[in-house]
Amino acid sequence: MKEKVENLLNEAKEKLNNANSLKEVMDLKVLYLGKKGPVNELTTHLKELSSEEKKEFGKSLNNLKTTLSSLFEEKIKYYEEKELNEKLTSEQIDITLPGVHVPIGVPNILEKLIEEVEEVFLSMGYDVVDGPEIEEDKFNFELLNIPKGHPARDAQDTFYLEGEEILLRSQTSPVQIRTMLENGGTTPVRMICPGKTYRRDADDATHSHQFMQIEGLLVDKNISLSDLKGTFDVIVKKLFGESCETRFRPSYYQFTEPSVETDISCFVCKGKGCSLCKNTGWITVSGAGMVHPNVLRNCGYDPSVWSGFAFGFGAERLAMLKYGITDIRTFYQMDLREIEAFNRKDVD
Repeated sequence: MKEKVENLLNEAKEKLNNANSLKEVMDLKVLYLGKKGPVNELTTHLKELSSEEKKEFGKSLNNLKTTLSSLFEEKIKYYEEKELNEKLTSEQIDITLPGVHVPIGVPNILEKLIEEVEEVFLSMGYDVVDGPEIEEDKFNFELLNIPKGHPARDAQDTFYLEGEEILLRSQTSPVQIRTMLENGGTTPVRMICPGKTYRRDADDATHSHQFMQIEGLLVDKNISLSDLKGTFDVIVKKLFGESCETRFRPSYYQFTEPSVETDISCFVCKGKGCSLCKNTGWITVSGAGMVHPNVLRNCGYDPSVWSGFAFGFGAERLAMLKYGITDIRTFYQMDLREIEAFNRKDVD
């Protein structure tokens, strides 16, 4: 038996030395160490031996398996390294070729505009405040001087969740109400509240059932429309350039008195008239006004002592004007081809 083991080892070594490729070495490994190979076949002879002979023969078989495994692994490693070196030599990399462009994500253009507006108001001492999107009717309407049955509720076209008491907020004004109530009517308020709002609108190029508002509120003593006008001047010059001007036109809102529409001079035609401003030289960007005395009173502020102004921007409208976007749905699509035009240095 010992002679058979030695002969098998010598035979395997000879064939291994004559192997000329990695495939031949792998085939030899399977041939000799596989389940049906000659090494395993020798184990069938153990039953023919005495106990003492079994012990000695078993040790020889184990040594044979260990030796062959080591020889095969060494040869496999040799050919693997050889093939790798040959590949590296034949497949040289030209480092002068341009690299592969890998597209990366960028912040949503709408979020970038909101952050820009926030930075301006923070520099003027305002706080950025958030509030719940699922809101109570009293905060969304009643405390804003819009009682039940008021026609303005129909115009809002609200998503109600539980009867007529719980709803998806149709504006971010409830955040203003909550902030004033928290202050207890004793301290000034300077805040903006960017956030999602919801209305039953048919989605098209200029409307969406969910959109972003940036509403602001300032309550203090001796506040007038001139303070509101000055605030608007700061923000529009930041967004649309130093040459941009503002004007007020009379309007009507339930929660402000007096109420105004805010226009900015057209930053494209510089007031001469174009398709963007509909040949008027002016573009409407916001509704605003002095906080209605009833709203102040509802929130614990004495209107004979305190006054303030409130305003609201449509974030999508500002972004569409600033970047020349014609379809509001662009902000919510995931198609990179659709938004690629706005991923430029002048937008960053």
